[in-house]
Amino acid sequence: MPVPGVSFSLIMPCRHESETVMRSTLDHLCGQNHPDIEVIISVGHDDPHTVAVARMLASERPELVRVSVDKGAVKNKPRQLNTALAMCRKDVVGIFDAESIAAPDLLLHVDTCFVARNADVVQGAVQLVNYRDSWYALRNCLEYFMWFRSRLHAYAGQGFIPLGGNTVFVRREVLSSINGWDGNCLAEDCDLGVRLSVLNRRIVIAYAPHLVTKEETPDSIRALVKQRTRWSLGFMQVIAKRDWRALPTLRQRCVAWWTLMQQHFMAFAGLCIPLSILTAIFGKFPIPITLLTFVPLVPAVAAVAFDVCMLREFGRDHGYRIRFYDHLRLVLGTPFYQVLLAYSALRALVKFRQSDFAWEKTMHAGSHLGYLAARP
Repeated sequence: MPVPGVSFSLIMPCRHESETVMRSTLDHLCGQNHPDIEVIISVGHDDPHTVAVARMLASERPELVRVSVDKGAVKNKPRQLNTALAMCRKDVVGIFDAESIAAPDLLLHVDTCFVARNADVVQGAVQLVNYRDSWYALRNCLEYFMWFRSRLHAYAGQGFIPLGGNTVFVRREVLSSINGWDGNCLAEDCDLGVRLSVLNRRIVIAYAPHLVTKEETPDSIRALVKQRTRWSLGFMQVIAKRDWRALPTLRQRCVAWWTLMQQHFMAFAGLCIPLSILTAIFGKFPIPITLLTFVPLVPAVAAVAFDVCMLREFGRDHGYRIRFYDHLRLVLGTPFYQVLLAYSALRALVKFRQSDFAWEKTMHAGSHLGYLAARP
C-alpha cells in the first residue's frame, strides 16, 4: 500500500433514498484502496426514513462512517454539505451523490493529483451508464461523456471551470476559507467553481475511463425536466451573483459570461421553437428567404455527425457494445431532446423571475447498478 499524500473526508448527501441505492454507494466508498478516509452520510432531519437507513449503515462501519443531520428549515444539497463540512477531519473533502459508484482506485489517483500537481481542487469524472433504458438516456449519457472527457479540459485551459457536483475534491482549508457552499444556490457546484476560479486556485481535471464514477439517468422525462430546470435555475443564479465579473482577464470573463448565459439562450430557443413551426406551416416567403432559413441546419447536422463519432468513443472507453440501433436512436432523438432542454430552461426562467428557488430533487432508482459489469 503506497503512503498517502492526503487524507479524504467523503460526503455522501442523501434525501429520500432507498437502502439499496445508499448501501451500494457506501460499499464502494468504504471499499476504496486508499488507506486514510472517512465517510459522512449527510441527511435532513425531516427525512426520517433516510436518517434511519443512514444510521443503520453507519453502525455497520463505525470506524469509517458517521452521519450528519442538517436541521435547517430550508432543505437543499448545499446546506446539507455545509452541515457535513463542519464534521470533516481529513485534508481533502470529496463529494459523492447518493447513487455514485466509485472505482476502487479512484482516491489513490486523486491523491497523486493533489501531490504531483500541487492542486487545490481535483475534478474527477462522472459517467451515466444506463444508456439503453430509454431514448433520452442515450443522449443524456453521451452528454456527460463529452462534458467530462472534453469540455472541462477546454475550460481548464481558459482558467474558468464550472465544477461538477460529484466526484469533486477540494482541500478542506480552501473550502473553509470561503465558507463552503452557497446555501441559496441550486448550482452550488458551478458557483464553487466560479469563486475558486476568481481566487486563482489551482484546479486539476482528471479523466480516465476506468476511474469514472458511474451513475444513472433520471428515470422519467418528468424527472429529467425537473433536473434540468434546477440546473438552469442554478446557472441563472450564478450569473446574477456577478462573482464571475471579478475574474482577472477579459478572456476569462467572456468565457464565463458565455457559459453561464447558455441557459438564457436555451430559454430563448424554447420561445422560438413554436414560432418556427407555425412559420414553417403557415408562412409564405420567397424561395431565397426560404432557402436561407435552412442555413442553421448545416452546423446542426455537423454536430449530430460529431455526436455519432463520440458515441463510438463512449462505447470503446467504457466497454459497451454500441449497435446500429443506438446510433439511430441518437440521431432521431436529438431534436426531441433539444426541445426538452429548451422547455426546461424556459421553465427555469419563469421560476427565476418569480424567485421560486425550491429544490426539485432527482429521485434515484438504481438503474445503473446492472451496468457495472462492463469493462473497457
